[in-house]
Amino acid sequence: MEIFDISRALSSGLAPWPGDTPFHFELKWKMAEGATVNVGAISMGVHNGTHADAPFHFDEGGDSIERMPLDVYVGDAVVVDLTNLFAGDRLDKARQIGVADCEAFSAQLEEAPRLLLKTGVWKDSKVFPDWIPVVAPDVPEWLRERKVKLLGLDLPSVDPIEAKKLTNHYALAAARVAIVESLDLSEVAAGIYHFSGLPLRIAGSDAGPVRAILWRD
Repeated sequence: MEIFDISRALSSGLAPWPGDTPFHFELKWKMAEGATVNVGAISMGVHNGTHADAPFHFDEGGDSIERMPLDVYVGDAVVVDLTNLFAGDRLDKARQIGVADCEAFSAQLEEAPRLLLKTGVWKDSKVFPDWIPVVAPDVPEWLRERKVKLLGLDLPSVDPIEAKKLTNHYALAAARVAIVESLDLSEVAAGIYHFSGLPLRIAGSDAGPVRAILWRD
């Protein structure tokens, strides 16, 4: 069995969302300095690296991350490779990810009701992108009709970076589709996999860091 780690590594060089608390790890106790053990401490925003959004992130009355049903984060998933749409010097930054881009995988989603979109746009985790593609307005309803439980992306958000209202976050929540952002799908080919991406159980939190993996039997 081969396991694919599709999480972005948490490190001090990881680019946070602009203005958010960056990730920082520090050894507070050091064996090299006479301590019995090494003991580290971290500080970070919960949206650093690969993470699951909770409805409370964008809805004051929404569920926080520890109240999210765990079954949506474990099960079969379809990786869809869209890198050809967002490559090259003539990239159209008005290009959205539409239903037509996913329609060919509709039958696979019946078997594996979690959709992971590989765009290849965020290539360097140390540099926050200045633009990202987003799903078109009709995608959340299309996912709901196919009983898709989760949408994951290799991007830091399902909404535009400059968005003041998180329209796609609201629409996906209304469609009962969970969100996992900032995956690293660079080493993964398109197809059906087993998926696990459980968020940390942080009481009252708007998101939870995730160690996301794919595997095949």
